[in-house]
Amino acid sequence: MSTKTKRNFINIGSFILGFGFLGSLDGIIFHQLLQWHSVIMDTSRPEQIISDGVFHLAVTITLVVGGVFLWLAGNPTDLSKGIRLLVGGFLMGGGIFNLVEGIINHHILKIHRVKPDDPNALAFDLAFLGMGALLLVIGLLVRKSGQKQEIKISA
Repeated sequence: MSTKTKRNFINIGSFILGFGFLGSLDGIIFHQLLQWHSVIMDTSRPEQIISDGVFHLAVTITLVVGGVFLWLAGNPTDLSKGIRLLVGGFLMGGGIFNLVEGIINHHILKIHRVKPDDPNALAFDLAFLGMGALLLVIGLLVRKSGQKQEIKISA
């Protein structure tokens, strides 16, 4: 496998895995453990359970797809700064999950909020978006720092 193909598999796989992982954490923590919200709040409990089940199935499939890409990529340490690509992509995928899910579901579609019955519901929604932005920025910095070092080494 070429270095470019391996790098692409790591980039795609780590991003998808991070996206699915944050989706799973959202479902486990906010839906199940804290029971703050469900995917679709304005339904009966059986419909909420179905909507959450479809969500959990989707993020599980996402985790498997990300894992397959990473398996195909092989050992990330075979590449210069491969671990940085892996970690950076994972954090970026997780950050994008929070941003996309937060913007679309919490603000545009308004199908649920992070903690809808709280008087500070907007603060919870903004914190969710802020965490997504923070993960995205950290992921970008991890990847960028690896690229700078790689350029210095090869120059």
